[in-house]
Amino acid sequence: MQNQTSPLILSFGAADPAGATGVQADLAAFSALSCTGLAVTTALLIGDSAHVEDMQDIDPDWVADQARLVLEDMTMAAFKVGAITNLEQVAAIAEILSDYPDAPLILDPFSSRLPALPDDDAEDLMTAIRQLLVPQATLVMLSQVELGRMAETWRETENESDSNEAEAEGEGEDMLQSDVEHLLALGCEFVLVTGTTSGSQGDGTLANTLFGADGVISHDAWQHLPGPFIGAGNTLSAALTAFMARGAEVPEAVAAAQEYTVGALAHAQRYGMGKFVPNRFFHFEMPS
Repeated sequence: MQNQTSPLILSFGAADPAGATGVQADLAAFSALSCTGLAVTTALLIGDSAHVEDMQDIDPDWVADQARLVLEDMTMAAFKVGAITNLEQVAAIAEILSDYPDAPLILDPFSSRLPALPDDDAEDLMTAIRQLLVPQATLVMLSQVELGRMAETWRETENESDSNEAEAEGEGEDMLQSDVEHLLALGCEFVLVTGTTSGSQGDGTLANTLFGADGVISHDAWQHLPGPFIGAGNTLSAALTAFMARGAEVPEAVAAAQEYTVGALAHAQRYGMGKFVPNRFFHFEMPS
């Protein structure tokens, strides 16, 4: 008998029966990277490896109670926030995490696995995440498309002349840089934007770009694998959290997490008739 020695990570997210995304996928990645994961469930999904048919929100009080009871008993080395389904959950999670400012927080809340919310609800949810959780985050991870959608929640509050000026001054990379700077100004330390242009045309590569207070820290291009995959982004954010829980600085954690994710995708498995699921334990497999 001995006390816990591997870092503990608390993950907030949806329960996916297929184990491709959500808290089940997080726990697998944490375990593969020598961490111990604990889970707070924000939603129950009905789905398989192809798609999700329905979702049941978890009451925000239940979300809060799941987390608080665990946190009264154990000390976390890091936190990950994944899929959140309503405003009340955002407020509850933000209040809880505010009590643990010294532990790294990785924020990856926009799961394509969740059923789409009505436009007004989605905008309100993004606004709440931006206002309550982004300022507490060590690193916010989102795709270029997700960043653009979130940016609409503050661009609409700008006056028309400022908005027109921004559109005239630049699109693409200039706009992306401006959107990232807005998130950094809210208080998060780093922003990782996935699926950015690699700088090469027609070579089948995509890039992930890490931004900090001084601008671009890294811009890593990766060969696009055909897939189709489910849970690739989930794997990357979970790996990031695990490496940071083990003490890595953000740039080193991002590099290591990308290497791990590429390996998991290269060894992905098709469980049924749906998409390929990343093999998060690929590096433990013995050659046949």
